[in-house]
Amino acid sequence: EPMSKRQRKKLLKQKQWEEQKDLRRQKRKEKRQKRKLERQSKLDSNNEGNDRKRMRREVFPSTLRLIVDCSFDDLMVLKDVKKLHKQIQRCYAENRKAFHPVQFYLTSHGGQLKSNMNENDKGWVNWK
Repeated sequence: EPMSKRQRKKLLKQKQWEEQKDLRRQKRKEKRQKRKLERQSKLDSNNEGNDRKRMRREVFPSTLRLIVDCSFDDLMVLKDVKKLHKQIQRCYAENRKAFHPVQFYLTSHGGQLKSNMNENDKGWVNWK
């Protein structure tokens, strides 16, 4: 069956793509290794490092308190509860990294929000 010029070009491109798959994979692997070596050499040259434990020791706690009242989650639709969950996660994570972390409290934590957090983020029970 005769093939159109466009079909031949597509087949040729597909064939070339398949033939070069191993080459692309190898290049990605080399690039990954190169980045890993650069990262490691940077850490070796920079003795003080930038690891989390060292950063935490330099933290100065703030006297501010941040309280998130979750008692209104029964008035929200599930979509809003999920957004609230993501916002709380982001606040907690950023507060942990902050140089002046505030005291972060969740009140009236139950209902839809708690079930959503149990479903999607089992680690929240270890939050301090």
